[in-house]
Amino acid sequence: MKRVALLLCLAAVGPAQAQEKASPVSNHSIVALTPDAIEWVTAPAALPAGAKVAVLQGDPSQPGAFVVRILFPAGYSVAPHSHPTHEHVTVLRGTLNVGMGSKFDKPATKSLAAGSFSVMPAGMSHFVWVDSETELQIHGTGPFTLNYANPADDPRRKKP
Repeated sequence: MKRVALLLCLAAVGPAQAQEKASPVSNHSIVALTPDAIEWVTAPAALPAGAKVAVLQGDPSQPGAFVVRILFPAGYSVAPHSHPTHEHVTVLRGTLNVGMGSKFDKPATKSLAAGSFSVMPAGMSHFVWVDSETELQIHGTGPFTLNYANPADDPRRKKP
């Protein structure tokens, strides 16, 4: 049941019916998560297959603050896209390569090693790729959605 609730929280691509219990944070308690307590699940359909996600706080599909972790496998990429709110990214391990614009241009990216921080402003098209497994922490304000610059790149539109 918890896995389903986490997936609903991460859907961020339409109305989510996630309940408050899906988040490890409440208005009346402190949260202290150790790495072994973080529950990783398959990323929502808005991301290409292969990524894992974990909701640490909040519900990205609803108004309010949220914190999620994303684990990209080696060789992973996300086509140019934007978000309706700012995206704050901290690279926890690995290297994230980030480019700006509506066309995927690998040589035009900036490499962000572990410990790096980046903010993608609301509405700015950007893309990412990794060579090796890379873990990110993303925080921002919901509702947080993924809008692909080229609708054909949207994994939600691809047939299984």
